[in-house]
Amino acid sequence: MLAAIAEMPEPDRAIATRIHAIITANAPDLWPKTWYGMPAYARDGKVVCFFQSAHKFSARYATFGFNDAANLDDGAMWPTSFALTVLTAAEEERIGALVRKAVS
Repeated sequence: MLAAIAEMPEPDRAIATRIHAIITANAPDLWPKTWYGMPAYARDGKVVCFFQSAHKFSARYATFGFNDAANLDDGAMWPTSFALTVLTAAEEERIGALVRKAVS
């Protein structure tokens, strides 16, 4: 998974590297792996969250998302993916809080 991040062009590489640090700090039990060639984090063999490179998908933003294994349920509707263009301290804190909730 770290090799997949290393192959990404900037700014995707910087964002994916920071997300990796955030996830390992906030949910150390998640197992890092690649999922469709992109960084992902799993528990019990199921991907909980993932990063998608903007470059790979020719998109104007990278995506950080959650699968149904994440414990993010909030009523009948809740967000499961987020567009990322840069990571500031505010976004890093929000991602950390979401990851902690996802694995709770």
